Amino acid sequence: MIPRPFAPAAAPRRRLAPWALLAAAAPALVSAQPWTRQVERVVAALSQNRVAITADFSGSEIFVFGAIRREAPPPPGKLDVIVEIAGPPEALTVRRKERVMGVWMNRAAVRVDEAPSFYALASTGPLEEVLSYTDDLRHRIGINHKVRMIDAGPVDDPQAFRRAVIRLRREAGFYVEAPGGVRLLEDTLFTAHIGLPPDIVEGNYEARVFLLRDRRVTDVRKAAISVRKVGLERWVETLSRERPALYGALSLALALAAGWGASELVRAMRK
Repeated sequence: MIPRPFAPAAAPRRRLAPWALLAAAAPALVSAQPWTRQVERVVAALSQNRVAITADFSGSEIFVFGAIRREAPPPPGKLDVIVEIAGPPEALTVRRKERVMGVWMNRAAVRVDEAPSFYALASTGPLEEVLSYTDDLRHRIGINHKVRMIDAGPVDDPQAFRRAVIRLRREAGFYVEAPGGVRLLEDTLFTAHIGLPPDIVEGNYEARVFLLRDRRVTDVRKAAISVRKVGLERWVETLSRERPALYGALSLALALAAGWGASELVRAMRK
């Protein structure tokens, strides 16, 4: 008779208490709940991620398009999309003019610590109708969150300076808001057109696409846009920054040549 290999004795079976079974199954139950899964995601793309500023640059346009990917039937509630493009922030000083003895003079001045050089916002509807107050604060959507002052100093109504920055840049076309600028097709596809002004500032821009359901943000996608000068503009800027003496000499020579050429043209016309 062949002896059996040694094997440890089987442990006696013990019955788990009902609360222990519930605790063991709780994680599986939570992960299986449908509301814990993100059933909707936004997939977006830009028509261009690089904008070249040349000598004949007269502005550009960025076409934003995308779709909503679903892993389950869409939940109830109104669907909205917000598209935002923000330029590099910059600090600036805002001065208020006052009339003193019949002459307009700069008096009070306030430093705005951060203001985007360009800002565009397009949405499927008015921002206050598609976005909740809580998500507005959380994601900082809208120009009112982008222009910030830390310490305005001892001036009357410092927020008036901040409002002046927003108003002036809106009039110049640098701050654009387009309620209804996002076209949503059958709650699945969306498109938007964002125009860039001719005198746009060079730098790194950020695009954000928000997907909302019942005024709450459910998904966000980000993309980078590089705006750079190319060709002669890039060469002149690099020369002025890296070799200012040579840049000044060339500018003086160009001015003298232009003046001499104009005088010779006038002399030839008199003959």
